[in-house]
Amino acid sequence: MFRLPTTATAPFCPSEVSGSVAVPPHATIWQKLKVYVGPGLLISIGYMDPGNWATSVQAGSQFGYQLLFVVMLSSLAAIVLQCLCARLGIVTGKDLAVHSRENYPPAVGKGMWVFAELSIIACDLAEVLGCALAFKLLLGVSLPVGVLLTALDTVIVLGLQGRGFRQVEAIILGLVVTIAVCLFAQLAFVKADWQAVVQGFVPSLAALSSREPLYLAIGVLGATVMPHNLYLHSSIVQTRAVKRDRAGLLEAIRYTRVDTTVSLLIAMAINAAILILAASAFHRSGRTDVVDLDVAYHLLDPITGTSLAAILFGVGLFAAGQSSTFTGTIAGQVIMEGFLKLKIPCWQRRLITRGLALIPALIGVVTLGEHSVGRLLVLSQVVLSLQLPFAMFPLIRLTGRRDLMGDFANPVWLAALAWMLFLGIGAANTWLVVQLFI
Repeated sequence: MFRLPTTATAPFCPSEVSGSVAVPPHATIWQKLKVYVGPGLLISIGYMDPGNWATSVQAGSQFGYQLLFVVMLSSLAAIVLQCLCARLGIVTGKDLAVHSRENYPPAVGKGMWVFAELSIIACDLAEVLGCALAFKLLLGVSLPVGVLLTALDTVIVLGLQGRGFRQVEAIILGLVVTIAVCLFAQLAFVKADWQAVVQGFVPSLAALSSREPLYLAIGVLGATVMPHNLYLHSSIVQTRAVKRDRAGLLEAIRYTRVDTTVSLLIAMAINAAILILAASAFHRSGRTDVVDLDVAYHLLDPITGTSLAAILFGVGLFAAGQSSTFTGTIAGQVIMEGFLKLKIPCWQRRLITRGLALIPALIGVVTLGEHSVGRLLVLSQVVLSLQLPFAMFPLIRLTGRRDLMGDFANPVWLAALAWMLFLGIGAANTWLVVQLFI
């Protein structure tokens, strides 16, 4: 007999971007899909931020197409974890942050909150550096000035205050399309070895046999599976009105799974395109030392034979940085409200997060120089990967509890797969920490 979870409550929506999107009566499959599409797209934007650009450009430049399988496997892992988040939010009506506060001792909950906030700051640091570099490349300003200009995006967030969630999703769609057009247009200017591209998607332990490619692989993982996205997704799926019976929950889970899978496959294609571009433009021409995005920008002109490629690179980078601003802000609200039951205006949350990211960004570019952005971006993604297990563990445990999820608890095969991902990511992170201190 079917059992509903005992903790089901009314849906919760992040403040200032909330709203219930309902399925119209007698809707067709396409009409239902249209209603449920959106949260996955919002999540996917975090998987193509400037941190992804930095790790993929460096991976493609140094190792050609060899690490494409890391992009693919990381994206597939992200699909599994994000589907678990969506299932948790839909079935229980509460997000991961709320569940963590309610199911763990206060000290543990506060520690999880600190790690979640650190992941948001690390992600925002990547956005600051990426947008600052885009300002430098497109406007000719110095990198420190570009960093300071990124503070203005708080005005953008303020302008969205009180807007419906659908409008935010529409803006994100426009930015995703901009990124995709810019990247795939650049691929038209380089001659990729498509046979080598296909081979690059085949998993190979030999490709990770030394410290440098493994460091980059973990950076790619951190840039792909972001901890704060796990909290965010479990919240924003509740912007859809769902009937609290078996049929209604099953329908929501299935359509949300389609939305998540398609959105993250698009993100995977974009990340793969960045790596393929770097491998085709730099690695094949002998430039295996391109680790900075500004160097990549300036090298695209002579290698591709057109200045349009570099301009597209800069525009795409700027769009990637700005789009992640929205998800980072909403995720910050979800985490603060869920863990601390503290609710503040969206623009104030944005101001705090951006302020905390500006300080290390300014220190980094001033002390390490204007060509340090690439290294700082990769480092920020490694930090994100190190935070990931602290969000994965409660997610897997909570979605496996029948007293919480009812008949929607993880089946044995899904639980086994999720725990394998947890152990694999934990082992890779442990190896990295050991290597860094040897």
